[in-house]
Amino acid sequence: MLARREGPVLILTMNRPEALNALNPQSNQALKSAIDAAARDQQIGAVILTGAGRAFSAGADLKDVLSRSDGADSGLGDDLRANYAPLIRSIRACPKPVIAAINGTAAGAGLSLALACDLRLAAVGASLIVVFVRVGLVPDAGSLFFLTRMLGLSKATELAMTGEPLSVEDAQALGLVVSVVSGDQLMSAALDRAQRLAQGPRQTYALIKRGLERVVNLDLEQALELESQLQTMAARTPDAQEAIRAFVEKRQPNFGTT
Repeated sequence: MLARREGPVLILTMNRPEALNALNPQSNQALKSAIDAAARDQQIGAVILTGAGRAFSAGADLKDVLSRSDGADSGLGDDLRANYAPLIRSIRACPKPVIAAINGTAAGAGLSLALACDLRLAAVGASLIVVFVRVGLVPDAGSLFFLTRMLGLSKATELAMTGEPLSVEDAQALGLVVSVVSGDQLMSAALDRAQRLAQGPRQTYALIKRGLERVVNLDLEQALELESQLQTMAARTPDAQEAIRAFVEKRQPNFGTT
């Protein structure tokens, strides 16, 4: 994995281009550690995740998984618990916006990784593939959760059972991708969006992420109460207080870095 800073933005690049950035325990742990560190770093306001070479990520390195199994049991469930669930949880728990810059194919657990991010931008020609069924497996690393909630049961079922590629243009029409740009413009577009987010109310972002994560399992009355609780917390933050003052004074807010 490669990591570099662009002002308040941390750019993480999966760097196994010869393996189409297939994921293994080492790459997952490196990503998790970097995201956890970014969550604690007050100087970082947003994170971009992308891949080196021609793929975002082809998914789990199944050769690596099988090489670590005992032959009687593929160990895929244990591998998910140990090496994928912690990474997905870290992305979702990160209080900073996390943007996936999908530079090429995002397949299997690589797609799950992109879906776990808050926003997705993609390069023309890239594709999203719920590839698991092609090798007789169930969507994992969060794909069942994210696809069903983002697309609804019908479309999620279609993608999971057919394993057919979804173009990024179609993904944008479905709302999975917020922007599709030429490959040479992808990182500049992602960086521009990340830098604008990094200048925003960071404490508010954290509360928004918390609310969105919890509300999918609530009924209306519970959701209304959750909103009330989060709004009470938001109103007490320096971000909200500065934004309200700026609105009254007819000026742009100047948010802090915490």
